[in-house]
Amino acid sequence: MSKIIIVYASMSGNTEEIAEAIADGIREAGIEPTVKSVMDANGQELANYDGVLLGAYTWGDGDLPDEFEDFYEEMDDLNLQGRKSAVFGSADSSYAQFGAAVDTLEAKLAEIGAEKVLDGLKIELNPSKEEKLFCLEFGKKFAASLGVIN
Repeated sequence: MSKIIIVYASMSGNTEEIAEAIADGIREAGIEPTVKSVMDANGQELANYDGVLLGAYTWGDGDLPDEFEDFYEEMDDLNLQGRKSAVFGSADSSYAQFGAAVDTLEAKLAEIGAEKVLDGLKIELNPSKEEKLFCLEFGKKFAASLGVIN
C-alpha cells in the first residue's frame, strides 16, 4: 500500500481547504493520506512516503510563508528519488507573482529528486465548489500516479 503525505501552510484557511479536498480525492482512491500543517511536520519525514504533496499560499512578493521556511531548509539534505510529488496553493492575482510559492516548492522537490506527476495547482484565494471538485480529482489523479486505482 502506498503512503502519501500532504503538508501545507495556511493563514486564512484557503490552502487548508484545498489540502482537505485533495485528501478526500486520495481517500476515494483507497488511501488514507497523512495530512499535516507545516508547523507540525519535519522536512525529513518526506523520505518515509511514496507520494509527497506540499501546499502553501504565496506571501509578499512571491515568497514562501514564514512558517514554511524551516521545513524548506530541512528538505535540503533529502533524496526523494523514486517519490512522486505535486504542489498546490492558494494565490492572489492582485500580487505581481501569482502563486510563486507553488513554483518554489516544485523547484525544491525537483532539486531533491522527486518526480513531478501533476502540474502545480494554483487557486485564486478560497476554492469555489467547482474548484473543490477539481481538487478532489487532483487527489485521485495523484493516487493513480502511484498505481492506485479504486
